[in-house]
Amino acid sequence: MEVLADIICNWRHREFAVAIAITTSTVVAALYLPIVGLLVSIFVPLPFLFYRSKLGRSSGALILIAVTFIAVFMMGSRSMVQALFFFELGLAGLILSEAFEMNLSVEKTVAVTTGVVVITAATILTLYSIFFTNSLWQLLSDYFKSKLHLALSVYREMNVSEEQIGIVSQSMEGILYVVLRILPAIAVALTLFVVWSNLLIARPLLRSRHLFYPDFGELNEWKAPEPLVWGVIASGILLIIPCEGLKILGLNGLIIMMMIYLFQGIAIVSFYFEKKRFPPVLRGVLYGIIAMQQVVLFLIVAMGFFDMWVDFRRMKKEPKKQNEGNTQRNS
Repeated sequence: MEVLADIICNWRHREFAVAIAITTSTVVAALYLPIVGLLVSIFVPLPFLFYRSKLGRSSGALILIAVTFIAVFMMGSRSMVQALFFFELGLAGLILSEAFEMNLSVEKTVAVTTGVVVITAATILTLYSIFFTNSLWQLLSDYFKSKLHLALSVYREMNVSEEQIGIVSQSMEGILYVVLRILPAIAVALTLFVVWSNLLIARPLLRSRHLFYPDFGELNEWKAPEPLVWGVIASGILLIIPCEGLKILGLNGLIIMMMIYLFQGIAIVSFYFEKKRFPPVLRGVLYGIIAMQQVVLFLIVAMGFFDMWVDFRRMKKEPKKQNEGNTQRNS
């Protein structure tokens, strides 16, 4: 029995070390790989989710703490905001795994995970600003100023004309003004996107390793709850009221609603890709076009929004046809 216990203990230690190595590698790739790093960062939660599901809650939490310390050490003097960013990505993976075990609906799974991640980030930033800086506003303002200056330096390296660089430079204060005021919506929308993306990718990964994944049904048939349409209407009304505070509130609400209806639009596209049996390569190319072309992206959002009335997938008619078929068979 002692030999067996030693084997199990060593195996657990080995698994834990491998988990830290893989999760750290993902964070390093997101930090240091140009362009590709941005794509990798979207899926940073995935290894945390996988090892939380495989090794348990305590091991998952220890992995997150260890990788966070390693990331902070590697970044050295880099911003607290960036360190928090990677911590929250890892936390998203852990909370998503917890939500899976609770066997919630897909809407509640995404909402709970997003809510916990956003509230945790806001709390940490607020506490950090109280004890280490003058204000949270100044902390975020300095962070985004540094990112805008970095973008300008990248433009210069890309041989962008001085005239265009001058236009961007003159617009920096205006850009910063808008970004800081829609930051709550950006944080929620990006978290929603990351959580939804990892939820989709987790299914084949977890099931291939015989780990639990909830039965969410066919996600390409997913529809946003119908009452959300009133959120869009309310946000639109706030935008036309001549009050800056209400306009900002309406804009934040509209950005979040657009992300939710983007998911529904993508579900419609995926539904027809599967129905028409598009090859995987062609699907990848078309998804890439959707991601890169803003006009196409807005069309997908609009399609998701109007699906409640148009019913692009004809799902409302299917139960009716099925009932008619059952009646004919019974007769």
